[in-house]
Amino acid sequence: MSWVLAFAGFAALIVLHEFGHFIAAKWTGMRVERFFLFFPPKIWSFKRGETEYGIGAIPLGGFVKITGMNPDELEPQADREEIEEEDKTPTGLLNRVESSGQDLSEPLPPDVLERAYYNQPVWKRIVVIAAGPAVNLVIAFVILFGLAFGVEEITGNGAGVAELTDDAPAQGIIEADDRIVSVDGMTFANLSFEDRADAFREQIKTHECAAGETETGCEAAAPVQLVVERDGEQRSLEVTPVYDEAADQVLLGVRFEPTDVGAADFTVPQAAEWAVDRMWFVTRESISTIAQLFKPEKREQLSGVVGSYETTRQAIDFDTRTALGVLGLISLSLAIINLFPFLPLDGGHIFWSIFEKVRGRRASFATMEKAGAIGFVLILFLFFIGLSNDIGRLSGDGIDIQNPDP
Repeated sequence: MSWVLAFAGFAALIVLHEFGHFIAAKWTGMRVERFFLFFPPKIWSFKRGETEYGIGAIPLGGFVKITGMNPDELEPQADREEIEEEDKTPTGLLNRVESSGQDLSEPLPPDVLERAYYNQPVWKRIVVIAAGPAVNLVIAFVILFGLAFGVEEITGNGAGVAELTDDAPAQGIIEADDRIVSVDGMTFANLSFEDRADAFREQIKTHECAAGETETGCEAAAPVQLVVERDGEQRSLEVTPVYDEAADQVLLGVRFEPTDVGAADFTVPQAAEWAVDRMWFVTRESISTIAQLFKPEKREQLSGVVGSYETTRQAIDFDTRTALGVLGLISLSLAIINLFPFLPLDGGHIFWSIFEKVRGRRASFATMEKAGAIGFVLILFLFFIGLSNDIGRLSGDGIDIQNPDP
């Protein structure tokens, strides 16, 4: 069932994105030829007014077709044979799939041409194109705003054991839900939970293997002295940590979690601020990652459609709250990516509309097509990196949606 729900959630985000374009186009008076759930070939449709509504056979989101977004509709070709030959190409077929029914060798009728996308004022075109990402932003905000009212916050500095890793040195000695009182006699009682947990880790790190050995599996020369609270009683324990090459230090194999947690009880403004803060953090990190793709560690953070889908599916298996949070962040990511200023992304259309406004006249369609080709290559590049990372994660240790401490 999680596979179906994940797919439905992912598809809904794309359809709602296209619905934003649809509503804005109708509102600004543009001619909308069709609005479809899924892609052609067509399974079923009906027509209301000038717009055809339907369902396609390929379940990959949806699409809206606005008259005049295809330059050929505004700059008809004189050579009929050349048009027919172009229609045989994949691009030609995609551009003309059940198009307006007009003969592309002839101009559109004056009343239709007047309402074509590229014949509209710049502000209308920007509104229509920006409406798609705007819907995704609103969805992300609404989801995070709703989740804010169930947020719990750390009310004290208590540090407990959330879980133990497989084959952890602390297995059989420390138990999940133990409350850490001190490490090697150090309580760090004056620190916040985050700083206190870090201080415990740093203290454990001071234990090294004999003679400074750094091979995975080597035991520390001296055990860590722990005091834990369990079932209301304090117990003194000894655990010999083991060196982990990936972490470059000795570890007990435990993950700390706060023990003093309570409801945040946000007011409406505070919930809105919390949602906006989360959205800004994701936006900043997403832009930073893409801007630094030449760095291997940044490329490894990139995820594609497969990874997003699998993360959503895992979140649904985990709990409803986590699933909603993941969907909200994916919706935000769709908006961010779509606003990058490259055709065929929405941001590319907005960029060329602003360029036209500043310049005073439109760039040639040939120029935009060349820029679009470059943008398409960049999108394929990002898709390839994301897909490669997704395959690596799925074939390796999987995708971790909980991000446990090392």
